[in-house]
Amino acid sequence: MKIAILSDIKSNVYALEAVLEDTKKNNIDVLLNLGDSFLGPIAPKETYDLIRKNNFITLLGDEDRQILEASLAQLEINDILRYVYNDLNDEVLYWIQELPFEKLIGEDFYMIHGTYQDDSLYMLEDSSSGKLKLHDDKKILEILDDIKSKFVLCGNSCTPRCVNLSSGQVVINPGAVGVQAFNKNLPNKHTIENNTIDASYVILTVEGEKYDIELKKVAYDVEKAALKAIENGREDWAKRLRTGRLK
Repeated sequence: MKIAILSDIKSNVYALEAVLEDTKKNNIDVLLNLGDSFLGPIAPKETYDLIRKNNFITLLGDEDRQILEASLAQLEINDILRYVYNDLNDEVLYWIQELPFEKLIGEDFYMIHGTYQDDSLYMLEDSSSGKLKLHDDKKILEILDDIKSKFVLCGNSCTPRCVNLSSGQVVINPGAVGVQAFNKNLPNKHTIENNTIDASYVILTVEGEKYDIELKKVAYDVEKAALKAIENGREDWAKRLRTGRLK
């Protein structure tokens, strides 16, 4: 079985289109989306349409939740949130509302956006220094708590990683489809810069007891996405899309 693992599309329908084309070339059986699909100044509604068309198994990310929980005051001061909320119709908002926080597929595959305790936290990294630092084995097992699935699939940090644990479990973060550099304020102020402009996802192939994990980097029409961000008043996003860096 071949599984495509995606996360953090962030409204970048152009990157998602390219990733889906790549999955077709690789004869993927199942498409998994770990959340944070819509919050970005590119094309939220078109992203939704493409996700629904391709029958993803999709989770709710913390940014998806922020869209649902947005107050009038937040919409007034947050231009991206306001744009996304206005671009998505009620049908989409109801659909997002029904997305699961986590999902177990059989016994072997556990999907989560952040952590079981908090969807805004990172499963694999500590951000307290302002940059991401990989947790040690003991800390990751502590975060997993009683999750015993062989494969644990997480997103949120937008940093592609594959970590083998002493428990025999494998934790996979596919990185981000939509954007490769940004600032975040939760759980503290920190930055992420992947220094690439390509969309990132993972192909997990499982055959009995054997498995193969392939990190994929997919080129797409970055300029198209950047121009759309500029059209929506976010030249900072255009810079990040074009460089994979913040400055």
